Amino acid sequence: MRPFEELVSEAEVADVSGWGFGWLDGRATEERPPWGYARLLADRLGQVGSALDVDTGGGEVVAEAPVLPAGMVVTESWPPNVRRAREVLGPRGVRVVQADSSALPFAEGSFELVTSRHPVRPDWEEIRRVLAPGGRYLAQHVGPASAFELIEHFVGPLTAERSERDPRREAAAAEAAGLTVDRVRTTRCRVELFDVGAVVWVLRKCVWWVPDFSVARYESSLRDLDARLRAGEPFVAHSTRHLVEAHR
Repeated sequence: MRPFEELVSEAEVADVSGWGFGWLDGRATEERPPWGYARLLADRLGQVGSALDVDTGGGEVVAEAPVLPAGMVVTESWPPNVRRAREVLGPRGVRVVQADSSALPFAEGSFELVTSRHPVRPDWEEIRRVLAPGGRYLAQHVGPASAFELIEHFVGPLTAERSERDPRREAAAAEAAGLTVDRVRTTRCRVELFDVGAVVWVLRKCVWWVPDFSVARYESSLRDLDARLRAGEPFVAHSTRHLVEAHR
């Protein structure tokens, strides 16, 4: 394994825009949810005339769909991701709108389908509002305590936060907003990180995990992880996900 300084320096300057994780190939693995969200999304997009993808990141997941509806729109709030989404999806006629998911700038009943992979915080009132009557919501949400083994290595125990993103509470909130929840599926997936560079890169990308992260601030914790990884055992965490399907 390369020296600590080299691994960290490389990860500090690597591109973290968009929502792809290809930089981690060979350096980390994550078990995928059994339902195959990208496949489900592609199937649904091929069946409608209008769709909105919320918090699209760099548009990578939508771009996997071979057929997009004529009225395809995506939203994203972070400017680097907005630029990436326009590069990826613009040539396919997709309208990319810079907007926060809590205030969707579209008329009521605009879309047959609303989707999202890992929305920041679903605003159920807004989702219901922009869906056409009979329109459907399909999304893969991050579940409770996702990757907390890694996060808590840096920030300590997060007891209260472990109850956030509960799928039962989200389903109840969706129903309260006027949606009918058709299905919620949950899973817990194994994540393995093999070198400290992978840790630095993922914490730079997922900035909400350790909001004040920098290599200088957390060098001691990083060196502790580096020593454990050099002993031959990956750092193991678990991501939690739930698939939500609902309709107006």
